[in-house]
Amino acid sequence: MIDLAGAAGNYCGKMFAELGADVILVEPKQGSELRHMPPFVDGEPEQSLPFFANNTSKRSIVLDIETEAARGVLRKLLKTAALLIESERPGRLVELGLGYEDLQRVNPALVVTSITPFGQTGPYAAYPASDLTCQALGGFMSLSGYADGPPVQPGGDQAYAAGNMFAAVASLLAVTHAELTGKGQHVDVSIQECVAMALENAVQFYDLEGTVRRRWGGQQKTTAYGVFECADGYVFLQAAGFGETRHWQNLLAWLKHEEIEGVDRLEGPAWEDRDYFNTDEAKQTLASVVTPFFRSRGKQDLYHEAQRWRVPFAPVNSPREVVESPQLKARDFWAETPGLGRDRVKVPGAPYKLSDTPWSLAGPAPELGADTAEILHELGVSSDEVAELTRQGLA
Repeated sequence: MIDLAGAAGNYCGKMFAELGADVILVEPKQGSELRHMPPFVDGEPEQSLPFFANNTSKRSIVLDIETEAARGVLRKLLKTAALLIESERPGRLVELGLGYEDLQRVNPALVVTSITPFGQTGPYAAYPASDLTCQALGGFMSLSGYADGPPVQPGGDQAYAAGNMFAAVASLLAVTHAELTGKGQHVDVSIQECVAMALENAVQFYDLEGTVRRRWGGQQKTTAYGVFECADGYVFLQAAGFGETRHWQNLLAWLKHEEIEGVDRLEGPAWEDRDYFNTDEAKQTLASVVTPFFRSRGKQDLYHEAQRWRVPFAPVNSPREVVESPQLKARDFWAETPGLGRDRVKVPGAPYKLSDTPWSLAGPAPELGADTAEILHELGVSSDEVAELTRQGLA
């Protein structure tokens, strides 16, 4: 499997690599664009965390595909490959003689997955774009941020993550089809379209109710639905906003058991009206009752008590608390590998477990071109030819 992608597509290749595929990362002489993206470990520009996170378990070969000699090597790699993942601007590989139709003549069973901001067609196809652009044009940012402020970009390159995940699923389907029929296909992934999927039911809200969904950050969406401060951070309460009321009644029972002052203010005919739950009066009344209680207790204590009372509730965990989560530890979610100048680096595992073909971390992200000679030898290129390619700056 060949990974010719950059920041927009490297994670897709990583998912295949850690399910057992031999994924070869093809990089230019200066390295993948992701190698140069911060944050950097200890401020060292050679130690990019985004690159490391998205490229574990791969091998790296340096090929300057601007040259015909390097393109010839790439064609040899693709002759026996099942999948090529790329994120070049639409038409770029065609210009280099590496378009889908060209590669079909090299390997009819090859699947080519193109991950681009807007797909291969349409008036925006040739536009350059970042993760931020895709989030904005996909509509996702309109729902992210504080209610009284501008849209905010969620962290972690969420648009690229969505594009990579949809690309991986589509690629699996296409590779399976190729294995059954011997015929590959071109998988055209638009990151904007993947982001639009994150709008969930926003379109249906408008279509059915004429309601335009908006940002709720920092506010309760409805009574007993939102983030509240506690003794050691924040918790999320979701005891209302459903089509039935048992969670609300469970919350009242819990508060009464704790003998919380003012709990009687949460009862009466008004609280039987679903529309009342959306009013500022109801939200403020609920907050005045539960906030002192939550501020007196820690998030884990509150979480387990809420479970006992069958109230939908969750602690807002910090990154450190996620790493230390007993649930994730019990499922062996975290993996360790050397890299980034350290003997051990803890990295996320896979959020799934396959009984017969388990996920496995094969190793750290590769050093630039670390496997070039090995891969060329596997293609039958002699040591003298490898030396000549290196001398010419092609590999």
